Amino acid sequence: MTTFADLVAARAEDDSVALWFEDRSWTWREVVAEALTRAARARSLGSARAGRRAGDPTPGPARHVAVFCENTPEHLFWWLGLALAGDTYVGINPTRRGADLAHDIAFTDCGLLVVDEARLPLLEGVAPLPPLLEVGTGLEVPQPHEAGTPSLTGIDPAVTLSLVFTSGTTSAPKAVVCTQGRMGRIAQQQAERRGLSADDTFYVVMPMFHSNALMAGIAPAVATGGTIVLRRRFSVSSFLPDVRTYGVTFFNYVGKPLAYLLATPEQPDDADNPLRIAFGNEASDRAVAEFARRFGCEVIDSFGSSEGEIRINRSPDAPPGSLGVAAEGIVVLDPVTGRECPPARFDENGRLLNAEAATGEIVHLQGASLFEGYYKNPEAEAARVRNGQVWSGDLAYRDAAGFWFFAGRTSDWLRVDGENLAAAPIERLLARFPAFEQVAVVAVPDDEVGDQVLAVAELAAGRDFEPSAFTLFLADQPDLGTKWAPAYVRVVPSLPRTPTSKVVKRALDLEVAPLTPNLWRRVGSTASTTYVRA
Repeated sequence: MTTFADLVAARAEDDSVALWFEDRSWTWREVVAEALTRAARARSLGSARAGRRAGDPTPGPARHVAVFCENTPEHLFWWLGLALAGDTYVGINPTRRGADLAHDIAFTDCGLLVVDEARLPLLEGVAPLPPLLEVGTGLEVPQPHEAGTPSLTGIDPAVTLSLVFTSGTTSAPKAVVCTQGRMGRIAQQQAERRGLSADDTFYVVMPMFHSNALMAGIAPAVATGGTIVLRRRFSVSSFLPDVRTYGVTFFNYVGKPLAYLLATPEQPDDADNPLRIAFGNEASDRAVAEFARRFGCEVIDSFGSSEGEIRINRSPDAPPGSLGVAAEGIVVLDPVTGRECPPARFDENGRLLNAEAATGEIVHLQGASLFEGYYKNPEAEAARVRNGQVWSGDLAYRDAAGFWFFAGRTSDWLRVDGENLAAAPIERLLARFPAFEQVAVVAVPDDEVGDQVLAVAELAAGRDFEPSAFTLFLADQPDLGTKWAPAYVRVVPSLPRTPTSKVVKRALDLEVAPLTPNLWRRVGSTASTTYVRA
């Protein structure tokens, strides 16, 4: 089996351009040399941790190394260096603070913490911490190291390459295990599925502590020998100039980058650029279609899990709102009975008629072999893997033609007037309202029993919430479920998000008491609904 270290080592004598950062470039030969320097430094610093599997011929004990850096060459050199050393990279989320930040580092048994100048202030008062190694951007001459150069070969495919935390949008983040073998496979599959080659230039602006940047951007660039353009962070104003300046052909994203770019004034020459593919997930149908048209590229928006077992790919013939078609063995099961849910049925207006029966959990029937586990979290592993099946924690339903529709997380069920509702279909419908940029639907207690629907809406730029217009909008939606109209609407300037733009529902204040003048409640009957300030 090809390991990720094998793919990196294959670039050791490649003199093509590997990396652009701002106005400086490196060849692949230079990048691998820089990575080996970091690998040797990891050998000479920090304490040994249990991470290497039995039988690994690479000398020296495995280490878990926390990397707490911006998207800079230094961050990239450390990730590739740890891969070559057979050590474990632990990506640290800079939005975590205090005790949560200390927990992430300590929980993953890191014997060394690599931190740059930008992240160092975030560690003030955080304890306990392992030994610190302060680094720059990677533009400086690396410091001498005492240990010898690690071997470029012989890493066991079962060695843990990385621990990357889940987004934690609905629960505490979990550290997902990714081995050398799995990352090697992902790198090659990404290149093959997207038709990528050494002629491609990869624009990596998503944060490197997240799996999207590592798996969708950097890994296939390593596999193909293409060129990486690395930026500290995503910038709307820099996007198109960068694409043109560096000849970017491939852009990976997660969350809202497409929507942010589309919010800028359209120019007649927007499509005059070399971009071929934008690949990611969680973009809306409208954003996918508009981005492809405006910037003259193919947009491949897919649904997949950080754990790697669930994959659903959008297809050109998919109906509006659909995730696409799932890989073989992925089904929708009733979490109570364990039986497969029936196909969704719709009326002539597109209203879902059997939502409760058709909605279930996304399950991979043979996915256990693909799941490599959560670090030191047997409870979460047991909840995910049952009888050889992987239960994703995500809800969905399928139509008669086999097209999938996301319905939210398992925690996103609402019980309204005795009927179970999934949040995601309601969110998709409410997001059609022109004044709303994005909507998060959550449950709030009903005064008598069950739940009521609270829609927390982020306003589009320059728009205000007009209750009368919203009421008319609801009346005009033929596929509005009978229980879907929000009992409450809270309007906010922005929804709480992770660094990859996922909405953090657990951070929403679910109380309906008058916290803000921007809270509205529904009054009147279904036929004559209106919204007044709460």
